[in-house]
Amino acid sequence: MSDWETVIGLEVHVQLKTASKIFSGAATDYGSEPNTQACAVDIALPGVLPVMNQEAARMAVVFGLAIGAKINQRSIFARKNYFYPDLPKGYQISQYELPIVAQGQLEINVDGQLRSIGITRAHLEEDAGKSVHEGFQGATGIDLNRAGTPLLEIVSEPDLRTSAEAVAYLKKLHSLVRYLGICDGNMQEGSFRCDANISVKPRSSSTLGTRAEIKNINSFRFVERAITFEIERQIDLLEEGGSVIQETRLYDADRDETRSMRGKEEAHDYRYFPDPDLPPLLLSDQFLDQVAASLPELPEARCARFVSEYKLDPGEATKLVDDRAVADFFEATVKDSPKEAKRVANWINGEIAARLNRQNLTISDSPVTPDLLSKLIQRIADGTLSGNTAKEVFSALWEGERDVDQVIDDKGLKQITDSGAIESIVDEVLNGFVDQVEQYKSGNTKVFGFLVGQVMKRSQGKANPKQVNELLRNKLG
Repeated sequence: MSDWETVIGLEVHVQLKTASKIFSGAATDYGSEPNTQACAVDIALPGVLPVMNQEAARMAVVFGLAIGAKINQRSIFARKNYFYPDLPKGYQISQYELPIVAQGQLEINVDGQLRSIGITRAHLEEDAGKSVHEGFQGATGIDLNRAGTPLLEIVSEPDLRTSAEAVAYLKKLHSLVRYLGICDGNMQEGSFRCDANISVKPRSSSTLGTRAEIKNINSFRFVERAITFEIERQIDLLEEGGSVIQETRLYDADRDETRSMRGKEEAHDYRYFPDPDLPPLLLSDQFLDQVAASLPELPEARCARFVSEYKLDPGEATKLVDDRAVADFFEATVKDSPKEAKRVANWINGEIAARLNRQNLTISDSPVTPDLLSKLIQRIADGTLSGNTAKEVFSALWEGERDVDQVIDDKGLKQITDSGAIESIVDEVLNGFVDQVEQYKSGNTKVFGFLVGQVMKRSQGKANPKQVNELLRNKLG
């Protein structure tokens, strides 16, 4: 065990999936031409006033309820003052002393060990614009489209101890905000961004070390690598007799290292004060009741139900509920044949997931709908199709065919279940592979699979595998 203990806290910026910005009616669409979605309010032209977007507040409350947090029915917006080219107002509207969400928790699983990670707060704020360096020789372009986009900044307690725990927490959070429908979670587009605060201290000490903050890490892999590098950097510094300075650092993925960006600011550097243009945000009991009533069944509860109701393994159920759309697809498929739930789960987690990944599609884009998959699985269950011929039918459905039975008829894929026909093929194989039969009878049971394969080959994959196995065993003695 190392003599050093790492302390990690994460700040995650979640871009809320609203149609308009947090304090204006400007659109939030990604990929529009630069500076076409920044209105007078977003850039604080004289005489304009911000107006709070109720949908952003609703989404913040949805998140708070999902993590068992305290919802502050009265919260305050503040001005966070700093100067940067992509912040035309010279300040960012955020929440400081009294955020909308406080004191929640998220449970993570690392190597089979469950840990509860505290969430200090989640507060609403507006995003800044974006500095653009590509295509500008010796200059920087400013795109203000993102200015005013609603963010929920989720701040964890310093409860994380390893880079693996940090990644597990981030993945759980990422899954949750997508499941709740409040964020698309697209890390490449900046919808889900992470700042990591890292310090190390002697394991025997109760005093926290000096922390460094790594800004804007936009992938799970980079989070793990950045934190691992930073831990090693700080330990090396301390063991050489140096000291860690409080600063903001950037992660360079090409060099796999962090490097200094600027001195770390404290709260007083931002000169927070209540925004004079925005009254306190007041949430009524009725509003909170309506939001609570709209909450979907949460992933942990749904996973537990899938295990108890459909008799799935926890691993299978976890894969399904990780994405709400996948879980919905599963339930739509299994509704008419709940006894086939395990087979449905196998097809969704297996064949469908593989095809979607290869073509970079989501479950909503699947050409094989729940109704089609349900019909296909019924034909496996009633013996019409074998596992192999079912895959052939599935391929046809994926390519656009819409009738399972028609595909089976057109391709002549109906499984042979007539015991006489199968026995005839079995006898043919036994007479044709005398050496292998003798090997089996001499104790080499491995050749049994070879003989089964030959029967299936001669039946063009249509013989019922269970009947083939039974007939072969009976005849081989």
